[in-house]
Amino acid sequence: MGREMEPQKPQQHQQVAYTVEQLVAVNPYNPDILPDLENYVNEQVASQTYRLDANLCLLRLYQFEPARMSAQIVARILVKALMAIPAPDFSLCLFLIPERVQMEEQIKTLIVLSHYLESGRFREFWDEAAKSRHIVESVPGFEQAIQAYAIHVLSLTYQKVSRNVLAEAINIEGLSLDKFLEQQVANCGWILEKSHGKGQLIVIPPNEFNHPDLKKNSADVLPLEHITRIFPILG
Repeated sequence: MGREMEPQKPQQHQQVAYTVEQLVAVNPYNPDILPDLENYVNEQVASQTYRLDANLCLLRLYQFEPARMSAQIVARILVKALMAIPAPDFSLCLFLIPERVQMEEQIKTLIVLSHYLESGRFREFWDEAAKSRHIVESVPGFEQAIQAYAIHVLSLTYQKVSRNVLAEAINIEGLSLDKFLEQQVANCGWILEKSHGKGQLIVIPPNEFNHPDLKKNSADVLPLEHITRIFPILG
């Protein structure tokens, strides 16, 4: 019986995605597909998947059907887009959202969070996100995605980073940070050093950005997926 049940779930998800893709490709401006696209946003949230093209299609349809716009769905689309940073997805989505909707409190909050991330102001970001947990925590994987982005930024900026700077950027402290560092040392080539009376220093592997003398090679840059694989272990 177990062998019959296991393949059914992925097949169901695959069928939903295939159907939405066809709807978007064949008739993207048909308002009748609005419910399907809204359900697909919720499916992306539940399954921790992401399809920007389908979400952009939904936002375009909302422009023609403003009375049918769901603020909750719009917010979820923006949260998923924010999780895709450094891709410009958030700006692409925001461009399709009317100004009056952007002035709603939860949308304004997400815009502020986006500005903090784009400017590398991680402490302000985490402080603001803590005040708006009802928005961001409704989308699983949000915190891990932003932490991965923060590590990505640090890896392009620093050769060595202090433990305090790292803790502030990824919003992890104490034993959880110790565990994360152990995983980074084992899997990503990080090295831990003791600073002279200033706590722990983390040596980040060299890449063309934090060591400009290196030959330009995109393979040297720390991939986001390497970081992403670490965070589920901490849970």
